Parts: sequence; structure tokens; C-alpha cells
Amino acid sequence: MHSNDGLSGGMGSDGDVAALAALVADAEGVSDAARAVQIREVRVLAAAGVLAEKQAAGASERVKAREMALRGIAAELAGVFVATDRTLQRRIDEARDLVDNYPVTMAAWDAGRIVRGHVRVIQEVGCLVPAEERAEFERVAVNRCEGETPNRVRDALRMLAERMHPRTFTERREEAAAGRCVRVQAGADGMSDLIATLPTVIADGIVDRLTRQAREIINARQQADAASGGTGAGAGARADAASGGAGARADARGARADANGGGPGADATIRDGSSFVDDARSIDQVRADVLSDLLLAGTPGLDPTGIGDGDGTLGAIRAHVQVAVSALTLMGQDDGPADLAGRSPIDANTARELAGNATSWDRLLTHPVTGTVLECDTYRPTSAMVRLLRARDRHCRFPGCRQPAIRCELDHTVAASDGGATHVCNLANLCKRHHDVKHHTRWRVRQLPGGRLVWTSPTGRVYREDAPPPLVAFAIAPPPGGDRPHSFVNATPTELGTAARAVTAVRAVSGAPPF
Repeated sequence: MHSNDGLSGGMGSDGDVAALAALVADAEGVSDAARAVQIREVRVLAAAGVLAEKQAAGASERVKAREMALRGIAAELAGVFVATDRTLQRRIDEARDLVDNYPVTMAAWDAGRIVRGHVRVIQEVGCLVPAEERAEFERVAVNRCEGETPNRVRDALRMLAERMHPRTFTERREEAAAGRCVRVQAGADGMSDLIATLPTVIADGIVDRLTRQAREIINARQQADAASGGTGAGAGARADAASGGAGARADARGARADANGGGPGADATIRDGSSFVDDARSIDQVRADVLSDLLLAGTPGLDPTGIGDGDGTLGAIRAHVQVAVSALTLMGQDDGPADLAGRSPIDANTARELAGNATSWDRLLTHPVTGTVLECDTYRPTSAMVRLLRARDRHCRFPGCRQPAIRCELDHTVAASDGGATHVCNLANLCKRHHDVKHHTRWRVRQLPGGRLVWTSPTGRVYREDAPPPLVAFAIAPPPGGDRPHSFVNATPTELGTAARAVTAVRAVSGAPPF
């Protein structure tokens, strides 16, 4: 006996089919509306590019004038789109290119024959095709895209563009190699992606060498385990890893600590003296660790400063980062994250390791409630004013920019030529890009007490940039027997100094080092 109730053979009831048909109809309407909005956005951004071109017309330095005009317009639109002006400038350029150079694609998109993903692929691949061949490329590309998903047609369109290109792949590869670069993309949980754009053969060679080095480490580790009968803590760690146990991660961290400074079981070594006790790292983890060691401590083979057989100065250069960490975290009394200026939080253990290897520090005295930097001193012979402004600003002070202060330029809010003082109340860190925007466009800025900047865009929009409070700050705890913590919001400098001395005195009594 068969029942007609519920689902039968994977098909729903007539009512379910009707509901699904209604959903599909609604989805079609949403897709059409989204496509119309996307096309309108592209045309608006392209018009912004045309306006920048018009504003720069007749200027003596036309290229620079257009760039400044475009930066100003992008900064204006960035406030509306809630994005950075760099992002808006890139989108304006892409929209201008799409509208001016891909009319067949725009028409097919407008007619609903293709979607936004197809448009991106056509524009991305079409840059390889000469202008005189682009119309034919668009016609074939649009036909290929209809009825297929964007990722399926990408390879076919790239091959089509290669066939239509008048220059050989070798010639174009030599030009492309000039754009090789390295960049960092911040991620979550204190991690980042280090991205290197390199010639393919170099990139494959790097991965191959890292892989072979990682395998040598893992093979040596296995030999050490075999020599000890495979009953050590390392075997247990790998057993934990296979079963998904949390102990594997802790053991892996312990392995690196043992390798650096010895520890329990340090007699389980191989001929080079490296310890493999509790080393449960995967080949990916070993590759990443070897890459880090080579880049941070290695010496380049091509060093123009080298003399004869001796090493040059490149190998002596060490990485430089700016980290803000509370004294309590350094003393191990708190595990709150530290701040890698202009980037992202880092964990307390990493901050302590960096502090332990640092040759000198900058000490910051901050407001106990607002976190504003009040004082900065150091034992290094550098400018206190520069240090204070880097600590106060932490990044470029143009709205939305996150370029670290250590890569910025100090700008007089009121130009020195106009009588502006060279003082912290008239200085702020701006990256090169936004320094130019301030001087060569109609963007204006004034500085209020406390390092607060008030920017006014060419159309009169106002953006307030407060001095960014440090992400690491003390919390005010209630006094013993008290009901409420004492407020320092309106405290005088004398009261703040007394509070700071009291904190130092407490640490001195407890035996902790002053900060």
C-alpha cells in the first residue's frame, strides 16, 4: 500500500510545488532588481571618473591634476558607500573601463543575458585583447557565457584572449615580472596571509624547497622516535592529533619551546642537536615555520653590499614592528591581547616574546579612562615629538585610512609657511597619498585640542577623526570597600600624576618591575 500524504519519490505535494514556483518567481524579480541596481552603480561611478577628467582639463600637470581630482571625488563618495577612498578609486577606474571599453558586455548585462560574475570575468580577461579586437572578443565571450556559470567559462575565455593577442606569452611574461611584489592581508585570530606575487617558476621552486626541507625535518623526527622505541611524548602527541585531542596543539607549542631552550626529554635528539620531543607539527605547519625562519633570519644570496666572501649588511637587517602592550600583560598578570599598530591584535605570549628580545622600549602614559596618550619617553636618542605623535595617531588620520603611522609623514595642519607651529597640537600623521590629497584638492582640515581632526570635503561634508584610543588600556577597579570606581575623566594633570605614581609604588612594593 502506498500513501499519497507527505513526500513521495522525493516530490512534494501540489501545494509545495506551487509555493516553490512562487519563490522562484520572487527570486527572478529580486535578480532583475539587483541587476538594475548594479548597472546603475557602475554608471554612477563611471560618471564620477568622467567628472574627474573634466576637472583636470586644461591643468598644467594634467596627469597629477587628474589623480588629485579623482582622489578628492573618491574620498567624497567613500563616505556614502562606507568604504575607503582607495577602494572607491579602484571601483571608479573599473567602472570607467567597463562603460567605455566593453559596450557589448554592458548591453548583454542590461538585457539579462549575463550576470555580474560574467561581466567581471570578461573584463578581467579582456584586458589581454587589443582594442581593435575587443568587440569580436566580447561577442564570442557573451555567447560562451550564456547558460554557463562564470567559473566554468573563465578558462575558455582566457584561452580565447591568448589566441587573439598579437604579442607572445614570453614577451608579456617579461613585462608582468616587473609587477612582482609582497603584501600582507590581515586575517582573524591574530593571523595574516603573506602574499608574494612572483614568476611561476620561482614560486613553484620556493614551495618545492620548503616541502623538501619540511620532509627532512619530519623524517628526522620519525627516526628519533624509532630510536627511542616510539613511546615518547611525541608519539602520544600524534595520537592526540589523530583523535582530535586538544593535547596535540599544546604539545606542538611545547615542541617549539623545547627546541629553542631545551627542556624535559632533551636527550631525544638527532645528530644536529634539535629536539623533537612533542613535535606533532604537520607538513604545512613545518613549511610555514621554515619560511618564517628563512625570511626573518636568513641572508639574501644576492647582496650588493657584500664584499668578497664576507656577508653584506642585508643579513643584519631585522624586522621592525610597533606593538602596544600593557604592563600587566608583560608581567603575566593579564592575558589580554596587544595591539600591532595599523594591523590587528596579537596574543599576549607573542607580545611577551617580542618584549623580551627588544633592545629598547617606548613607555606611554595614557589617560586611565579615555586611553589618550599623555606622555611618551624613551632611552633612545630619537625625537620625542615624533614618538608621541606615532603613539597618539597609530595610523594615518585621514577618514578611513589605516596606513600605520611608522609609514606616514608628519603634516602641519596649519602650514608652517602660514605661521603654523611645529608642535603636537598642529601635527598629525598622514600617509603620502592623503598628504597629497590635503595639499592638492579642496579637502580641508583643522585640529582641535586632544589631537581631534575635523575634515571638510569639497561638497561640505564633515568627518571627525578623534585620536584613536589604544586598544590596550587599564580598567578602573573599585577601591577596597568602595561602591564605585573613582572617575578620572575630568582629572587634573596633578591627579593623573598622583595616580600614576601610586600604580608604580604598588608595583615596587610587590616586587614587579616598573613600566
